[in-house]
Amino acid sequence: MGLKPIKLYWRNHVPNPSKVLIILEELNLPYETSWVELQGLKQKPYTDVNPNGRVPAIEDPNHNITLWESGAIVQYLVETYDKANKISYSTFPEKYLTQQWSYFQASGQGPYFGQAAWFNLFHEGAYGESPESAKIRYGKEIKRVAGVLDGVLAKSTWLVGDKCTYADLAFTMWNSQVAFIMSSRTGEHAWNPDEFPNFTRWQNACLGRDSVKKVLSVLSEKG
Repeated sequence: MGLKPIKLYWRNHVPNPSKVLIILEELNLPYETSWVELQGLKQKPYTDVNPNGRVPAIEDPNHNITLWESGAIVQYLVETYDKANKISYSTFPEKYLTQQWSYFQASGQGPYFGQAAWFNLFHEGAYGESPESAKIRYGKEIKRVAGVLDGVLAKSTWLVGDKCTYADLAFTMWNSQVAFIMSSRTGEHAWNPDEFPNFTRWQNACLGRDSVKKVLSVLSEKG
């Protein structure tokens, strides 16, 4: 018997739901999407799915489970459905190194890149002010995270082992937003991808995967 579609709750212009979409595509899993309007995030019926009121969340009828938090969703999908280890490892120490990078993405990339996006792009419109100190702080964090990755990737093609894993792909959608997030920054605060050649090469390799290209196409169509 074939798998029933996994339901993904999502909205565009938010990298974390796209992270889950990429994994669904990589594992060739059947899925359907449910668009959540901004005003619907913090109220029922969506808060019955995710009491935190954010996307993504999934409902998997194959195992009767509802999950939210993109990192937890990705780990669930990989452990449940990637039996061939297409984008994961079951060997030691690779399995745990992959988890390490996945947690770094969830704690060290996503939140800081998101704060940089907020203060560079949206804070002034919401509050009528533009805090330069916050822009500097989170811009530095983007460069710091990129530098950590660049240093590791100077020694290897991928973060772990000899193949692209879910950990590499977890970074892709936030990385793809950096030029836009930092577009207003100039001088020493500007984003220059040439300063991070290994990071840039790796990101381009991730962008070249069929799963990522399909997701980017879907996002473009959704607008």
